[in-house]
Order: sequence, then structure tokens, then C-alpha cells
Amino acid sequence: MQENGVIQEVRSKVDIVDVIGEKIPLVQKGKNFFGVCPFHDDTNPSMSVSREKQIYTCFSCHATGNVFQFLMDYEHIDFRSALEILANRVGVPLSNIKVKKQSSAYDEWYDIYRLSAKYFQNNINTSQGKKARAYLASRQLGEEVIKEFEIGLSLANSDDLTKLLTQKNYSLTTLNKIGLSADRRDAFIDRIMFPLYDVAGRIVGFSGRIYEKTGANKYLNTKETPIFKKGLTLYHYHVAKEETRVQKQVIVMEGFMDVIRASTIGIRNTVALMGTAMTDDQVQLLKRLSPSILLCLDGDAPGKKATLAVGEHLMQAGIEPKVIALDHDYDPDSYILEFGKERFQSLIDQALHFSDYKIKVLKDQVNFKSDEEKANYINQVLAEAGKIEDPIRVEIMLKTLAKEFDIGYNTLEKRFQEFKEQKTLSKIQIPEKPAKKKYDKYQKAIMAILYYMLQDSFVIDQYEKEGLYFPDEKCRFLASEISYYYKKYGTIVIADFYTYLQDKTELLALFNEILAQSFEDEVSKDTIFDYFKVVRAYNLNLEMKRLQGMMEKEVDPLEQAKIAERIRKLRIGN
Repeated sequence: MQENGVIQEVRSKVDIVDVIGEKIPLVQKGKNFFGVCPFHDDTNPSMSVSREKQIYTCFSCHATGNVFQFLMDYEHIDFRSALEILANRVGVPLSNIKVKKQSSAYDEWYDIYRLSAKYFQNNINTSQGKKARAYLASRQLGEEVIKEFEIGLSLANSDDLTKLLTQKNYSLTTLNKIGLSADRRDAFIDRIMFPLYDVAGRIVGFSGRIYEKTGANKYLNTKETPIFKKGLTLYHYHVAKEETRVQKQVIVMEGFMDVIRASTIGIRNTVALMGTAMTDDQVQLLKRLSPSILLCLDGDAPGKKATLAVGEHLMQAGIEPKVIALDHDYDPDSYILEFGKERFQSLIDQALHFSDYKIKVLKDQVNFKSDEEKANYINQVLAEAGKIEDPIRVEIMLKTLAKEFDIGYNTLEKRFQEFKEQKTLSKIQIPEKPAKKKYDKYQKAIMAILYYMLQDSFVIDQYEKEGLYFPDEKCRFLASEISYYYKKYGTIVIADFYTYLQDKTELLALFNEILAQSFEDEVSKDTIFDYFKVVRAYNLNLEMKRLQGMMEKEVDPLEQAKIAERIRKLRIGN
């Protein structure tokens, strides 16, 4: 099959260690490379990458796969996109290759949102969109920006979109479920519409903004669904992930308009929170983008409060962000409009370490006529210094404090060491490990046989020669696929077989389980035969239990005797 040959060529020309090493730092230990797993909240390197097998495995969350799977999960893209990225990397043309699109339970929802976005965009360019365009123009957002960010308009008529979608044979039940309709009425009425995207760039909802004075809330978001959750979403992420690779940093803002305004001056490595609070999932998304995170929230009191909260959240995740400090209640949108690109860029270049920003905010709140408040402030600064890893920064902070408050350096250093010791003690805790799936000896034997079928054709031949039966249907199917693949291609490369199973979801999940086990790469034939004996004994036990059940239900003495004889023969191995 031509497609499979090209896919194998791409995979064979790419080194998984190089690809993963560009996303996360890897350290070689023995034959394998280890790094912090990006697929769960990992602090100790638990992901192993094998150059020999061209696969990765996380011993904690059990994420497993080849280079295609890593890119798909890391970038939240489909197989075709991952193939295109890697083919371009190694110069393999894909012009005549057609990769089957993976179906999703939510494909219809994505189609509806995409069609709705086109409907909204069309509206804003009609005579009915004149006032909305005038409002956007007053915010200095012209036609190019409207087009780039796919900004649209929901009409004042209350059922136009619902009518359009039902005429396209989408059910009212679905439209209600995904937040576009309420019974037979549109959910969004007379609002400027901003599409919301998932990390792969698919539209998963909308945020509608009022543009004329009404009593309604300024913003109305699509209700949360299985494909849109505020806590899993960062606005503009799908664009920022490419820009961040170039700029080597990502800027976190508060609102859509801030991100859009920054884009108009060429700053596109920006994302916006869906609200001012940050979730653990959003932290993980940001960590995947870059270890260098800058916060640029509003400069007013609520904005400063949000900056402190978000900064602390990132600090707890092991990242000290920097802060682009906006004065005089500016938000990024209004600051850029008033002062322009150069001034804003200078703020980016002069961004403060979060600890320095926090100390500055704390200082603004101190009544320096009160000795008690001064003492509290000094203790807070020392506590912050205890979180800083750079000894030079710490010494500068201590010397500055000593000079500013006329306190002995030794006194401050002694108190600082107390805070540092407290921090060290608080870090000493036993990490919780996810519950590991337990297998009985029969399941382990079956998984071992399947694993060694991938390693040695002798095991495939022995499996077929004996006609060994696996009670689990998925195991039987996987064994069949391994045998078929070997007969077709004459060899099995685990990384390529992983791609072969790409559209066989259940078998791929089982394959992942097997790869996550700690089997030796090479074992003796005697060990293989022992695994076969375990499976045969298990099947024998199952058959005897089945016959025992039949005998208990049978009322005819002659039939009971026949069944008893069959059980006897099984027991003596006949």
C-alpha cells in the first residue's frame, strides 16, 4: 500500500528523540532518554523515550506512542497534520497521499459551529451589520482585523440562525444542547460574535458582546459542552503556539480585545484567559507553549489582584512568570492605543520577575509610619526571597532591604534562612502515584505473548501452530493483526505497527497497555513456552467451569455422565 510505505518512510527518517527533545528537555540514562511528561502534572522525569524502538512511555500516566502520536497529543492535532509536519521536516512529498480522517463523536458539532461562524461573518458585512462595524471602527478595529479573527454578528431577529441550521437538517435537540438555540429561538441576539477555538484551532463555541447600550451582560458565552470548557480553553492558543516558538515566550492577557489589539501591532504570541482565574489545565497548556510566561493583565486594582493570583498559581506549578506592569488603570488594549508599539514593547523587555512585582505591590500598600506594618512587609519580602533559586537576586534583595530600613544584613540573612528552611520542609512530602492497573498471572501471560509476537517471528509461528486461544476478544484481534502485519511486510517495527493501528481505537488502547509494561526485550524460548502453558491452563480451567455449570443444570443422568467423562479427560490432559 503506497500510503503506508510513505508513512513508514517519514517515520523512519525522523528520530523521536530529536522531536520530543525540541518540546521537553531530555537527559540520557543508559539506552533511553528521560524527561518530564507533558501529559500530566509531572515534576520528576517519568517519560522514557527509546531511540532503538522509536517510542515513548510515561511510567506514571502511561502515555505511550510513536512520534506521530506524540505530536498529535502534544499539539492537539489529527494524524494527517502530524504526518504533514514530519514529512515537511524530512522532505518527503505527500501530494498523492490520502489519509483517512479520524471520525469523532462530535464531528457534527464542529460542522455546526463552523457553519454558524460563516453565518455570523456574513451578517456583519451586510447592511444589518452597519452599526456593529461602526462600533468596531470606533475601537479602531478595521476590516482586516474583523476578517483575521473571524468576528461576526448575530442578528436582532430571534430565530434566523436556528431556521438556517434546521433547514440544513440539524436537529433542534442538538442546537439546544450545544448552546446555539433555546427551543426555536437563537441563543445569541444582536451581539458581536467572537469564535472560540480549541487548541487544535476548531471552533467550539462563541462569545457574544453587546455593542449598543442595553441592560444585558456585556459578554455572553456558549454554555459549556463536552468540547468547550472555559477551564480548558485559552483564547488565541491555536495561533500563539506557532508564534511562541519564534518568540520563545508567551504573554497571558485578560480579554479578547487585548489579544486582538496586540495582534494589530504584530505581537501574536498572546493568549487570553476565559475570566481572570487560571485553572490547572490552563497552566499545563501554558507549560507546553513555553517555560517563559509573561503576565499582562489589567493595571487597575482588580487586575493587580488577578495578576498576583495567577502568578502564585504558576509559581506552585514550578514556573516563575514575569509581569508586564501597566500603570494608571490601563488594560493592554487601551495602553497600546494610547502609546503605541514601541512603548508596549519596552514594557515587555522590562518585564519584572513575579517576586519583584509582588514585592512592589505589597510595598504600595504599606504605611511606613507604622513599625508593625514595616516589620510585616520585611517578613513578606524575605518569604518571597525564599522562593527564588538565583542566589545573586536574593543577595541584592537582602542588601536593598538592609539599606532601605537600616537593618543589619546578618539579621535579615538569619531570618531569610528560617523562611528557606520552612520552604524546604513544606516540600518534603510523599507524592501521590496514580493507581496502577493490576493484572492477574493469566492476563500478564497473554500480554507477554502479544509483546513477544512483536519482537520475534518464532512466537507468531508458535501461536499459530498451537492455535492458542485468548479468552479476551481484543487480545485475539490484536494477535490476528500482528500475524497479518508480519505476513504482509515480513518484519515488525513497533513504531510503524503503532501507526498501522491508528484508526483501530480499542486495539491501540490495548497496545498502549502492553507497551507500558516492563517486559525484558529478550527472553528464552523456555520462558515463552511457560507463558503458553499459563494461558492453556487458564483456558482449561474456564472450560471445566463451563462443563461443571452444564452438569449442574442437566437433569438427564446419562447426559450428566457424558459431561462428567469430558471433565475427567480434561483433568488428565486428554
